[in-house]
Amino acid sequence: MPTLNFKGKSFVQNHHLAVKYHQLVPQKDKSLTDKISLHDNLIIQGDNLKALKALLPTYAGKINCIYIDPPYNTGNEGWAYNDNVNSPMIKEWFGQIVDKDDLSRHDKWLCMMMPRLKLLKELLSEDGAIFISCDDNEQHNLRCLLDEIFGENNFVANIIWQHSIQGKNDVKDVSLHHNYTLIYQKSLFELDRIERTEEHNKNYSNPDNDPNGLWRSGDVRSPNLRENLKYPIKTPKGNEIQPPEKGWRWDKSKVAEKIKSGEIIFNEEETKIIRKIYLSNQAGRVVESIWFGKDVGTTRDANSVLKELFDSELPFNTPKPIELIKRIIQITTEENGLILDSFAGSGTTAHAVLDLNKEDGGNRKFILVEMEDYADNITAERVRRVINGVPKSKNFKEGTGGSFSYFELGAPIEMESILKGVNLPSYEEFAKYLFYTATGEEFDEKVVSNKFKSGKSISEDDNFRFIGESKDFLVYLMYKPDLDYLKSTALTLDKAKALGQQNGKKRLVFAPAKFVDNHTLTDLRIEFCQLPFEIYKLKS
Repeated sequence: MPTLNFKGKSFVQNHHLAVKYHQLVPQKDKSLTDKISLHDNLIIQGDNLKALKALLPTYAGKINCIYIDPPYNTGNEGWAYNDNVNSPMIKEWFGQIVDKDDLSRHDKWLCMMMPRLKLLKELLSEDGAIFISCDDNEQHNLRCLLDEIFGENNFVANIIWQHSIQGKNDVKDVSLHHNYTLIYQKSLFELDRIERTEEHNKNYSNPDNDPNGLWRSGDVRSPNLRENLKYPIKTPKGNEIQPPEKGWRWDKSKVAEKIKSGEIIFNEEETKIIRKIYLSNQAGRVVESIWFGKDVGTTRDANSVLKELFDSELPFNTPKPIELIKRIIQITTEENGLILDSFAGSGTTAHAVLDLNKEDGGNRKFILVEMEDYADNITAERVRRVINGVPKSKNFKEGTGGSFSYFELGAPIEMESILKGVNLPSYEEFAKYLFYTATGEEFDEKVVSNKFKSGKSISEDDNFRFIGESKDFLVYLMYKPDLDYLKSTALTLDKAKALGQQNGKKRLVFAPAKFVDNHTLTDLRIEFCQLPFEIYKLKS
C-alpha cells in the first residue's frame, strides 16, 4: 500500500504513546447535573490530544461514532501547531500561526492530525466508525493518512455535503458548494439506512390493487453484458419474450421463482416484463454519496440556529447544521450509542444527540472536547440552553432535557511528581490510570471499594481498596495523595494474608512498599508492584 511521507512524520507517528495521562478535574459550577461523573454526557475543556489520552482508561474501545471537524487548513483559520513533540525541528513550529504563506502548512496539519487519529482509533469500538469533515485543501492527504492508520480496506465512503445553495458571483474561478466527510470503520461497521420520506415514496403506486401493497416497477435488464443470461422467457400463454441486449438480471431458475411469487408479471399482451418492487420491502433508504442541503441543512441554517439560541451574532465561523450530525448518528449508532467529537466547536454534536433522544426516547451520550476559551461560554452554554430551553426562542422554547458533566484538563500524572509529593492525583484518578496502564482494560469507578465481597473490610486503612478486576487479576491499590502517607505505608504480612484468603484470581497489589518476602507473596498468589516505579511491570 502506498504511504504518505511528510516533514516531521518520523517524530509524530508514535507521539501518542509519549503523551502523559492527565487528570480530568470536575467543574461543578459549569456542569448541568446533580452528580458529576465520567459516565455522564461530557464536555471537556483542554488540548484534545491530552484529553483523548485521558479518556482512554474509561472509554477505550467503547465509542460507537466519532465525528470531527478539524481545521481545514485554508490558511485563514489562525490555528497554531502546539504539540510538545521531542524534535528540534518541530519545536520551531510551536505556537506559530499557520497561514497561506507557510510552505510547511500541509506538513504541520498532518503532524497535528496523526497522533489524534491514532488515539481516536483506540477509543473506537470494533463496530464503530469515524466521520471526518474536510475540504479540498487536505482531503487528498487525509485520505492517505487514514488509509495508513485505519487500513485502506476499512474505507467506507467519501460523502459530499452541499454546504451552501446560493451561488457566489464574486469568486474568481468556481463557486464551491460542497465539503467532504470521509468515513472509515474500525473493523465490523455496518451503515444503517436513512428514514424514508414522502418524497422518497412518491414513485410507489398501486394501479392493480396489489394485496402486497404499494409498488413501483424495477429494471429487469442486466447492468453488464452477460451472455449466459441471454435466453427467451416463456409467458403463461406460451409467448416468448426475447432477452435485452446485455441479458436478464437473473438466471432461468431465479426468474421462474419471481414469476411464481408475483414479483415478475407481464403486461396484458404478454410482450413486456414488469418487475414489482414493493414499498413494504424497503427497510429505509440506502445511504447515498451526496447529501443535499435541503435534506441535512447548510452552513446558513447552522448560523441561524446559533443566532436564535444566543439571540446575537457569535464569533464562530461555519458551524455544522444539526440535521447533518443527526444523519451521521442515525446511520451509525443504536439508541444507546456513544458519540465523541474532539473538535467540538459550537457544540452541534451534543445538540444533535439531545434532539434525537427527545425524538425517539433514546439514551445516547455525547463526549465533547474543546480546547479554546469559548468551551464554556459557547460550547457548553449552547448545550445548557438546548437542555433547558430558551423562552424567547421560536424553535427552542421547550428544552430537550438531559445533563452533562464539565471537566477541565488537569495536571499530568507523573512519577517524578509523586516522588516529590507535587501535584499528587486524587485516589480515583490514580486508580484509573494504574488499572488501565497495568491491564489495558477499562476502569470502572463504581466497583472501587474498601470491602471484600463478603462485606468484611480489606484493611483498617481506608486508603487500601479494591479498584477492579481484569481477566487475570483482582487489583488493589494502597494510596493517598499525601507524601507523609506514601513514605510511611507498606503492604504488611497481615494485609497480604487477608488478601490471600480470598478465593479466585491472583491479586495484583500497588503500594509504596512491602514488608513481606517474595516467597510468601507467591504462596499467597499476590503480585506486588511498588509505587511509582513498577507501574509498567505487567506491560513490559
